[in-house]
This record gives sequence, C-alpha cells and structure tokens, in this order.
Amino acid sequence: MDDQRKLSLQVNGKRYERMAEPRMLLADFLRHKLGLKGTHIGCAHGVCGACTVQIDGRAARSCLHFAIDVQDCEITTVEGLAGDDALHPIQQAFHECHALQCGFCTPGFLMTIEEFLRDNPEPSEAQIRTALANNICRCTGYANIVQAVADAARRLREQPAAAADAGGCHAGQ
Repeated sequence: MDDQRKLSLQVNGKRYERMAEPRMLLADFLRHKLGLKGTHIGCAHGVCGACTVQIDGRAARSCLHFAIDVQDCEITTVEGLAGDDALHPIQQAFHECHALQCGFCTPGFLMTIEEFLRDNPEPSEAQIRTALANNICRCTGYANIVQAVADAARRLREQPAAAADAGGCHAGQ
C-alpha cells in the first residue's frame, strides 16, 4: 500500500475526510473518493477545461492540483452550482439555448462561466468568447454556448425575475 494520508476537504459546503495518496490529483479525489462525477477528466494536462472546478471562488483545473494542496480551500464542483429545487441560471440558460450536446465539457464550462459572470455581469460577445477560450468542446460550434452565456448574464442581472422567466434563448420564437 502506498503512503496514504488523511485529507480533509471542504467541497460544496460540506466537509469530507478521506484517505488518499499525497500525489492524488484533485480531479481524481473528487471523482473516486467523494463520488462527485460531474468533474470530468479530458486531457489530464489542463488544456481542455473539462475538469474545471472553483477553488476559493476561482476557476481552476482540478487535474493540475493535488488534493492535499487544497485542504484549507473551499472547493465548488458543478454539483454545488444548483440549489436543491432549481437549476442555477447558467444551467437553465445552457438547457434552453441547447448549449450542449454530449455534455462532457459542460461542467467545466459552467464553472468557468459562473466566475466570469460574477466578475463581468454585462459582458460583450467578444468578452464571452475570450472567457470561453480555455474550454474545449468537440461537439458544438460554440454559437449556442455564447448565446447561453449572454442569456445567463441577463438572468443573473434580473435574478428575481429569472425564477419566473419561462423562456430565455428562444422566447418569442
């Protein structure tokens, strides 16, 4: 048995304690030790963005971080994005704008976009495209993803109205 250490991580507002090797990547810890399968491992080199989570509120590639190194940080995964009874406005916009196909890259996009929209509530299309540049989708042409981010920004700005909003991307069509 390799050198196992007790790790204590705060993930999605909940404290977890598990044994893991010091060299275990955060992405593997989330998936295999905590059962949080929303964090996907694509390239394992930090290039594709599928493994993006938030570490202390900032988007980060979980395939580039050792779990042991983030013990004192707050980790948020895609499972922590939505509330108990409703999708997060970004998730709702992705759904309504058909901004996903296979869904493999979607969690990474969502975690990247959440931080981006928190810092940029009224982004231009160019800013959205720049924010998305570090996440790779092999299925779409990105047009619906860009549209979903713009719609999510509107929903977040109009938060109380967003809960009652029956349609975003294709409303009125």
